[in-house]
Amino acid sequence: MKKTFLILAACFLAATGFAQMTSLPSANVKTLQGQTLNVQELGKTGKITVISFWATWCSPCKKELDAIKDYYPDWQEQYDMELVAISVDDARTAAKIPAMVEEKGWEYRILHDANKEFQQRANVASVPHTILLDQSGNIVFEHVGYTPGDEIELEEKIKAIKK
Repeated sequence: MKKTFLILAACFLAATGFAQMTSLPSANVKTLQGQTLNVQELGKTGKITVISFWATWCSPCKKELDAIKDYYPDWQEQYDMELVAISVDDARTAAKIPAMVEEKGWEYRILHDANKEFQQRANVASVPHTILLDQSGNIVFEHVGYTPGDEIELEEKIKAIKK
C-alpha cells in the first residue's frame, strides 16, 4: 500500500510540474546587451553556479543580492563559483535593470528572462528563487524567498559540493 502511494505521489508531482528538476531546462534568456543565451550553457562552465531569479520591484530579491554581494568575492576565490542573477522584470520595468545593477554595485552576471521562458520551464512561481548547480550542472539545492542569514545557508551548500 505504501509503495503504491509513493508511486502515485511521484506520478502526480511529475504530471503537475512539481517534481524537482535535476538539470536546467532548455530556455533562452538575454544578456543586457541583447544577446541570446540558452540557460543550459550555465551548467557547462565547470564551476559551481548560483542562479538567482529576481526583479527590480522585489524588495526581498534586492536584499538577498545585496547580502550576497559582501561574500561574493571570497566565494569566487574559495569555491570557484559564479552567481548569475536572472531578472524576470516585464517590459514595463526592464529598463530599470541596468541602472539598478550599477547603483547596487552588483558584480554578478546579469541576464533577463523577458519572455519568462526560463521561469516557466523551471517552475519558478515567485521571486526570489535560488538554484544551486554543482560543477557538472546538476541542480543540488533550491530555495524560495529570502530571510537574513539565508546567504550563510547558501554558502554551507556551496561548501558541501566543493570538491
